Amino acid sequence: MEVFGGHPDGERLEKLQDSPYFDGQRFRNPVQTPMARPSLGLAWEYFAKGPHERVPQETFPIVRPEPASLQAGKGEALRVTWLGHSTMLLEIDGALILTDPVFGMRASPFGWMGPKRFHAPPIEPENLPPLDLIVVSHDHYDHLDLPTIKRLASRDTPWVTSLGVGAHLERWGVPAERVTELDWWQSMEVAGIEVTACPCRHFAGRGPTASAATFWSSWALRGPKHSAWFSGDTGIWQDAWDEIGQRFGGFDLSMVEIGAFHPAWGSIHLGPENALATHQRVGAKTLMPVHWGTFNLALHDWDEPIKTLLGLADDAGVQLLSPMMGETVHRERGVSQYWLDRARA
Repeated sequence: MEVFGGHPDGERLEKLQDSPYFDGQRFRNPVQTPMARPSLGLAWEYFAKGPHERVPQETFPIVRPEPASLQAGKGEALRVTWLGHSTMLLEIDGALILTDPVFGMRASPFGWMGPKRFHAPPIEPENLPPLDLIVVSHDHYDHLDLPTIKRLASRDTPWVTSLGVGAHLERWGVPAERVTELDWWQSMEVAGIEVTACPCRHFAGRGPTASAATFWSSWALRGPKHSAWFSGDTGIWQDAWDEIGQRFGGFDLSMVEIGAFHPAWGSIHLGPENALATHQRVGAKTLMPVHWGTFNLALHDWDEPIKTLLGLADDAGVQLLSPMMGETVHRERGVSQYWLDRARA
């Protein structure tokens, strides 16, 4: 069981005070961002629909990659392995980057309750190759997993995350000298990759006593020849997407959240339609949908996000990259036949 985090120490709090997005107690989006609230309508939808469509009713197909095949230099200069939800192993120009590592069985502070994975992880974190960087977008349980962090903490790998989130990592065993916290538009360079924290529209916190003194970010990752943008969790924010696209001149690949959406919380999650518009506004060439197919976190069918996106992308002429879980692909590979077949069913 996780002990809920408290307030940041004095040194970290002083650093947070330098951010224009921190009001002295918590971070806030520059645009008004209403939070989802319980309602009778949502309650009726929850109980009327039932749980069966929200979890797979058949064995979820995954690919179990050979660890050696994931090492840098074993394929294309830009390639990605989807390891579930928002966990991707991304190779950019020879550098290996792991995003939002969640290999635990529940997106929860408890090991015995809370949203459970539809499938086991395609690979265990101990079997991952040497990494150049681990990126953590924000501190929600489906993006920052205590058991996983403890399993990765002994690696000699740099970590980069949003302001305030480093306190979790350090408390769970990651040495402070390996942790870098960035505010929006701040950058660092690792293994020849420029890593920049960028705006997104979300919120943070872990549990009822959390101080909310942690931030949330999307991430621009730019190598000598290739680039990618990871949305983290976000609602629609057109002005921010336009600025990201203008600052970086577009990207080869966008990795954008499409799941755990509902009209009632459209200001904090995208859904397929807004994900497609976001991809286009940041000026990316290929869209990889993430943040779906792993946990039951919303009221929609578990595969509704990908089914909807496939139709929208086809109509818009947008190139998708949607591999099987555990499959390593490059940006010209396209969509797994399994997802195409489900969309036609």
